[in-house]
Amino acid sequence: MQLRPAAPARGVLRAVSPQGLLERRRVLPPPALAPFVHHLWSLRWDLRSPLVAEALPHPSARIMIEEVGGVRRVELLGVITRRVVRQLEGKGQNFGVAFRPAMAQPLLRALMASLTDRAMPLARALGPDVARWGRDILAADDLATKVGLATDFLAPCLGPVRARVVRLRDLVERIAADRSLLRLDDVCEASGLDARALQRAFNRYVGVSPKSVLQRYRLLEASEQLCSTTPPSLAALAASLGYADQAHFARDFKLMVGRSPGAFVRGWRASE
Repeated sequence: MQLRPAAPARGVLRAVSPQGLLERRRVLPPPALAPFVHHLWSLRWDLRSPLVAEALPHPSARIMIEEVGGVRRVELLGVITRRVVRQLEGKGQNFGVAFRPAMAQPLLRALMASLTDRAMPLARALGPDVARWGRDILAADDLATKVGLATDFLAPCLGPVRARVVRLRDLVERIAADRSLLRLDDVCEASGLDARALQRAFNRYVGVSPKSVLQRYRLLEASEQLCSTTPPSLAALAASLGYADQAHFARDFKLMVGRSPGAFVRGWRASE
């Protein structure tokens, strides 16, 4: 299987180079998974000192297969509504499948909102074969084999998908890329749905509200611009993201990222 590298991760808030071994790869999905999966990744570490990383995750679900200290877990994780702080230490490995928005719902077969900020054993959704599948993926020596095992196992569980779910997936991905979609009214107009219908669809298939998705991508954009070599003023940045004023932007940023925009910029520059 020929693997294609995925774009660098978006939403990294802090990641200092560790002392020790850290091998990580992100690849695009093969054709059978492409309608459902954004990327797959593999991570191995053997560290002499702990590594702390922070990220603002995208509003989508993930499968995580991980082995640390001889303990293995295979989980389906829902959308996370706050920044993620992860500490790696010692030796371990994981393999993950990052879904496109709304596209993990066929596995859960329930409201995605029921999994928001939670994780559940994947075996609860897909049965006892999950344990052997996770073990085989972690035992595989190369990423191509891992991706092949993931594809063979997941593809029959995912398709086909109804057209309305595909439209919702594409709408969320448009919100991520289209800077003209800044308010709920903009999203309603783009989708052809009223606010109540849109809310119901997001609750079922995405896991968080349309307003939450809008805010997440506005703050992802903000963090990237603040980390640039020539960051804009906070007032200009707030206006460009559709905020009524700088104070509202700073409040949302601190609530999600855990520190003010100014403190975030100072911390980022100190880690470079």
